[in-house]
Amino acid sequence: MRMRWCDLLFAHWAVDAAVLRGLLPKGLELDLFDGRAYVGAVPFRMEGVTPRRVPALPGLHAFAELNLRTYVKAGGKSGVWFFSLDAGQKLAVRVARRYFHLPYFDAKFEVTNAGGEVTYSAVRTHKGAPDATFAARYRPVGAVYRSARGSLESWLTERYCLYAADRAGHLYQGEIDHEPWPLQPAEAEIQVNTLGDWLGIEMKGAPQTLHFANSLDVHAWLVGRV
Repeated sequence: MRMRWCDLLFAHWAVDAAVLRGLLPKGLELDLFDGRAYVGAVPFRMEGVTPRRVPALPGLHAFAELNLRTYVKAGGKSGVWFFSLDAGQKLAVRVARRYFHLPYFDAKFEVTNAGGEVTYSAVRTHKGAPDATFAARYRPVGAVYRSARGSLESWLTERYCLYAADRAGHLYQGEIDHEPWPLQPAEAEIQVNTLGDWLGIEMKGAPQTLHFANSLDVHAWLVGRV
């Protein structure tokens, strides 16, 4: 798959590692930075989403997405584990659930960018799924930079692998390819965030870190069994 991610915010909280470990499937190890575990709420917009060598289709290629994620390892390879991915395109949700084994959910979004400030609202509407709502205003407040190797922001963002699991508990790995993130320091006012409530993940108060990215082209491959 190829796509472009736009108006992206990385909002991260340090959380109880024991809670996260209890939510991971067998075969995954929780990844820590200086002994601390993190979860991230990542709102953004997708553009040009389409399989390789297939033109982007009107009405299908652009939609908002919001994910709740943490950081894991399997066999020494670091990656991302998604607790949920809400998306505003029903077909994309079903394709991702079927072929990537990822926990995608239908959601309703309202997203605007006025003068560089993004106003973002997401309400999960997926039938039978736990309720989740996220609403925020965010914007960049500094120049673009590349994260330094070994830094926390590099550890949180420069990950080129995702993990997923099917209903039988089989573990999958998918490769992701993109240039290093063009990060900017950010500020955000998060009005509502219940993304982690159904999992018992505490995400109250201000995030420990906030980073913005204007846009990035991404390639993703089909997942394979670990």
